[in-house]
Amino acid sequence: MKALMLGKLAMAIVAAMVLAVQAVAQEASNQSSQQQVSVAKENKRIIVVCLEDRKLALVVNGQVKKVYPVAVGKPSTPSPVGTFTIERRIANPTYHHNGKTVPPGPHNPVGTRWMGLSIQGYGIHGTNEPNSIGKAASHGCIRMAKADVQELFELVAVGDTVELVGKRNEETAQLFGEGQKSAAVATAQPILTAVVTPNAAPAQFPTPLAPEVNGVNQAAQILMTLR
Repeated sequence: MKALMLGKLAMAIVAAMVLAVQAVAQEASNQSSQQQVSVAKENKRIIVVCLEDRKLALVVNGQVKKVYPVAVGKPSTPSPVGTFTIERRIANPTYHHNGKTVPPGPHNPVGTRWMGLSIQGYGIHGTNEPNSIGKAASHGCIRMAKADVQELFELVAVGDTVELVGKRNEETAQLFGEGQKSAAVATAQPILTAVVTPNAAPAQFPTPLAPEVNGVNQAAQILMTLR
């Protein structure tokens, strides 16, 4: 009888310990989630691109963190203007266009990084034509130098806001300075205005070939028009 009572007591103690451990783990999980939400709220990131200045700024919590030179769409294929979001981040993408496939490497037209926007077929990416940076030379996407796009890639996340501004204004003047009107800038490129509503369908891409971690797919293939 005494042994039975001791056995029941031991079982009760073990059960209590298990419940205590679970409670501690749950509390730690809640605190971690709250911290992640707090960090996400604190780090509000906006990418601003001025097509006229051909510059990109990363703004975090209202402060300019980085400014990069970029290439934008040429007059016949202008970059869209509007407010979008980053829908997908792909490292070392495989490029497809009109039956042509280019694997990751120095000849890939979109370089080593792709940040697809919520307007299908457009994104921020690298290039295999570094001399085009600073010019109106793309098919509508925003091109960046290799080191710049790889740095920016690590500083942004899916869901971040991207503002593409056609003409220099007070906001861009504060970000990039007044700028200088050159002969190339004086030839205004046509503006393709795109408005994204909350219910707009996101850009469509093929199913990734490998699982995505933190918004990054290391082996995904992307299908887009030549940008």
